[in-house]
Amino acid sequence: MSLSVAGKYAVITGAGSGINLAFARLLLQRGCSVLIGDLALRPEAEQLLSEYPPAATTSSPTPSANNKPTALFQRTDVTSWPQLSALMARASSAFPRVDIVVPGAGIFEPAASSFWDAPGTPRSRDPADAEPGSYATIAVNLTHPIRLSQLAIGRWTERGERGTLVHVSSCAGHMVGIGTPLYFASKHGLHGFVRSLGGLRDELGIRVSAVAPGTVRTPMWGEDPDKKGMVREGEGDVAIEPEEIAEAMLELCENEEYGDGTILEVLQGATRVVPLYGNVVPSGRGLMVSGYEQMQKDLYEKLRTEGLKV
Repeated sequence: MSLSVAGKYAVITGAGSGINLAFARLLLQRGCSVLIGDLALRPEAEQLLSEYPPAATTSSPTPSANNKPTALFQRTDVTSWPQLSALMARASSAFPRVDIVVPGAGIFEPAASSFWDAPGTPRSRDPADAEPGSYATIAVNLTHPIRLSQLAIGRWTERGERGTLVHVSSCAGHMVGIGTPLYFASKHGLHGFVRSLGGLRDELGIRVSAVAPGTVRTPMWGEDPDKKGMVREGEGDVAIEPEEIAEAMLELCENEEYGDGTILEVLQGATRVVPLYGNVVPSGRGLMVSGYEQMQKDLYEKLRTEGLKV
C-alpha cells in the first residue's frame, strides 16, 4: 500500500483551529479528503470547508469528478463516547473507507481543568461531586485519543484493512513541570499509549505515531481567557508555526520508517525521534515560553502563603 496521502480519507478531531486545522489543510492540498470533528469552527476553518465542498452531483460527499478532495464537519464533543462513535459512523457513511485517524483535540491545563484550581472551586470547570469523577484535561488529552484509537483499530481489524493513527502530543510528554501537572501527566500517558501500540505496524499494517511539538503559535495563547496572565510570553520567546507541525504529521503518515510507536519531537526548524530509553533533555527554539518559570515561582509562593483550596 502506498503511504502517500493522495486519494485517501482522514478523520481529525480538533481541526476547527490551530495545529489540526493546518494539518487538515495540508491533507486536502495533497488530495486527501477530511472529516473534522470539533465543537466549533473558526472562520478560517469554515473557509477551508467552502474551498473543498462535496460534489454537488452525487448524494454521497465523495471527491468530485475532477478528483478534488472533500472537507466535512461534524460537531463533536470528544469527551462524549457516543459522539466519537457518531463521528466514525459519519466517516463510514461519507467516505468509502477511513485511512487516517488523528485524535488531535487537546486542551492546556489552567484554569478550567487544573490541578491547582481544584474541582468545585470558582475557576474550575470540573465538578467536585461528579460520579465518576474526572478532570477535563485528562478526558480530552488522554481518554479521548485512547477511545478514538480503539474505534479506529476495531474498524480496521474487523475489515482486514490497514490504517494510520497520528496523535498530537507535546514535548511535555517527556518533560515535567509543577505548574501544569495534569497536562504533563496526560502527555506522558499518551506517549506510553502510542509506544505500546507500536507493534501493530509490522503485525497488522496499522501505523501508530505521535508528533511532540514545543510551543506552537495557535489561537489558544492569544484568545483563550484561561491563558491570559497565566503564562506570559517573553520578548525573546519563539513560537513554532502550526504549518511546521503539520508537515511533521504528514511525514509520520508517509515515511515508512515511522509508525511503530514513533514519537517525533518538533521544535523550530528541527525534528528528532524521541528514543524509548536513554532520552536527553529537549533543547532548541520554540521549546517553552519563558513565563512558565515565573508562573511556577508564583505558584510556590501562593502555596506557601495560601495553601491549596479544595
